[in-house]
Amino acid sequence: MLAIATAVTSAILLLAWLDSRSRHAGFSVARDWVSLGLVLAAYRSLDLFSPSNYTFSLERSWIVWDHFILDRWGLRRAIEWHGPALPAYLEFCYLLTSGAGVYGLLVLYARRQRSVAGEFLFIYILGTLLAYAMIPWFPSEPPRVVFPLIDGPQVLTAIRRYNLDVLAHAGIHAGVFPSAHVSSTFSAAWGLFAALPERKRFGWIFLLYAASVAVATVYGRYHFAVDAVAGIAVSVAAAIIAAYLRKLPAQK
Repeated sequence: MLAIATAVTSAILLLAWLDSRSRHAGFSVARDWVSLGLVLAAYRSLDLFSPSNYTFSLERSWIVWDHFILDRWGLRRAIEWHGPALPAYLEFCYLLTSGAGVYGLLVLYARRQRSVAGEFLFIYILGTLLAYAMIPWFPSEPPRVVFPLIDGPQVLTAIRRYNLDVLAHAGIHAGVFPSAHVSSTFSAAWGLFAALPERKRFGWIFLLYAASVAVATVYGRYHFAVDAVAGIAVSVAAAIIAAYLRKLPAQK
């Protein structure tokens, strides 16, 4: 873990140094995209913290809330009421979560607003990495693994089968709390609101997408409901920190 952290820090500092020494925009652009690749490296490194066994004490307390939301309150029935269309949409939203930072950055590049990419990336990466930093402290397995027969989806779509196959080969096992899928997508939305305050429609579109991801993680049993709520809270914390730091120069 120390070796990975040292390598990542060195790469970031090298790019920053090259960017400061060169007038060519290539190094600055590289910093935008390399940072997103390093987020993926951080995700993969979480498996270094996977426990050898689980007590399932957290999961047993969390499943109670899920049962109320999905069964007693009828969320699962509402999602599946009109057949596979809505379940497929939610699974598709879940499938795309790893690219949330890429989508947001592409919006800025398409709008020729790369000058504010740093503001977007700061909120997105902070919200994502804060979730990653918390996950090892709450070792847990997803509800579809611990409680495969409780409140699972009754509609099996092709996209769900694909998602399950991806997770079987590329998922991590360190924990599920808080949901980094939720924190990253909501952080991307807050980042677009901050970077493009005059074009709030992009932030609202991402916020709708993030809400869909939050529902998808619970409905698909990829996360417990408490994971999704905690993911939203982490993203809000990242946005608040960014807003506070933006105000610091004005106080001097």
